[in-house]
Amino acid sequence: MTAAAGGMMEGQAMETVPDFPVADAAMPMEGRPPATSISNGLVWAIGCQSGHRPVRLNDEQITRALEGGSPASPDSWVWLHYDIVHTASRAHIQAIPCLPEEVRLALGSTDRGTNVEAEGDIVYGALPGFDDAMSEDDKNLSAWRFAVLPDLLITTRRQPVPALGVVYRALQRNESFDSPAEVVDHTLLEFADTVRRNIAMLDDQLDRAEDLLLTLDQHTDFGRISGLIGRVRRRSTELRRVISPVDRIFHNEDLELPEWAEDDIRDRSQRQIHAALDDLLALQDRARSLQDELASGQAEETNRRLYTVSIVTTLMLPATFVTGFFGMNTGGMFLASGGMGTVEAGGICFIFMMITWFLLKVMKLL
Repeated sequence: MTAAAGGMMEGQAMETVPDFPVADAAMPMEGRPPATSISNGLVWAIGCQSGHRPVRLNDEQITRALEGGSPASPDSWVWLHYDIVHTASRAHIQAIPCLPEEVRLALGSTDRGTNVEAEGDIVYGALPGFDDAMSEDDKNLSAWRFAVLPDLLITTRRQPVPALGVVYRALQRNESFDSPAEVVDHTLLEFADTVRRNIAMLDDQLDRAEDLLLTLDQHTDFGRISGLIGRVRRRSTELRRVISPVDRIFHNEDLELPEWAEDDIRDRSQRQIHAALDDLLALQDRARSLQDELASGQAEETNRRLYTVSIVTTLMLPATFVTGFFGMNTGGMFLASGGMGTVEAGGICFIFMMITWFLLKVMKLL
């Protein structure tokens, strides 16, 4: 078993799909393995200890961790992160000796379902994340998988998950993580923060749509307003479909996490995910309200135009009757002789239109 890229940064091992930009000099040189094969998909392999910067693990240390060996010191732990885009990488995951079969299958899974399970001292499952798109509003949702023990964390992904890179950089800055469960918690918190930033941007779009609705006039672009609200509702629905299962997982009374992981994984993450879900539901309610207001505005504009057409049609009805009457090819038609017949017929049309207008006024239809 090789360390693959245990000592290589993601940008070197998988140039097209980095989780984060890291310089080689950012990590200590201790334990750096030789630049061997990366066929097992290992993106990074680090040993962590509270109050110390992480160190890269060599082949022997990685093998010892995967076989369930005790850490070098009681308060140290290991984090192995894999890219499972290739079949060989998944096959390597299936051969990890310290994990039960169902955990190995979960780590190598390619579906996007969200779940958290506990078996003995092992907590494993799949949690949502965003991809590494350049802008916030075009980020796609993906999933990353994990298996965590008191002294070992194994994470896998098919697409880069920047939240994991954020935690990795935090470790490089010597921020304290006392257990691997805190990495899972911190990654979830980073995901919740990204969701709330998305919600803030969607809320700004609703503000623009609301401003347009409040200045409703005959020049209002209903198509633009509808497009803004439609994008917000579509994106918020995507986010809700991902966040709701995570919130249900943490509220599931049947999920019994080990005592060492209960506080880190459940408590803080549950509050943040639930708060993000509440914000999202409030955003959806606001979007639906604006959609109803938009529909009301469109109906009002349609009624106004139909009203105008109806009035014009009503006013022209007598004139239509008169012109139809004078258009009959019958003998004895009055005004047929004389040079002012057309003017006189036009005057009759105008008189009938004024009579119709007066009647509409009296009946309060105008």
